[in-house]
Amino acid sequence: MGGEPIPRLQKITPTVLLQCEGLALLALCCTAYQHLFPHRWLLFALCFLLPDLSLLGYLTRSSRFAAALYNCVHTSFFPALLGLGSYLHGSPTGLAFSLIWLAHIALDRGLGFGLKLAEAFQPTHIQRAGVWRDQ
Repeated sequence: MGGEPIPRLQKITPTVLLQCEGLALLALCCTAYQHLFPHRWLLFALCFLLPDLSLLGYLTRSSRFAAALYNCVHTSFFPALLGLGSYLHGSPTGLAFSLIWLAHIALDRGLGFGLKLAEAFQPTHIQRAGVWRDQ
């Protein structure tokens, strides 16, 4: 009874928390998109995988460049900036693209994909931090 952990809570690892966070953000992005753009799901579907075109950077054989390109496209900073700027300037198209972009990043995190390191395609920043070893 003293210092023993509760068995159910042992399964709540950092990996599980990061994946839940990504899936929650995905749900939020999709809900916001449905609310703001209810009849534009074809645009969502067509653009959802566009951020993965950054993987083409690995064709350059420079893993440093490829990782930088992938990471710029797969961090929340730029789509959040696009969304804020679009909102402030009244651009619904930019706001739609920012929600699609954020939804893509959120799904990646929900599936356990992290940012790339310059050394190689694998491991990602999450795997390097040892988060995946906690399962």
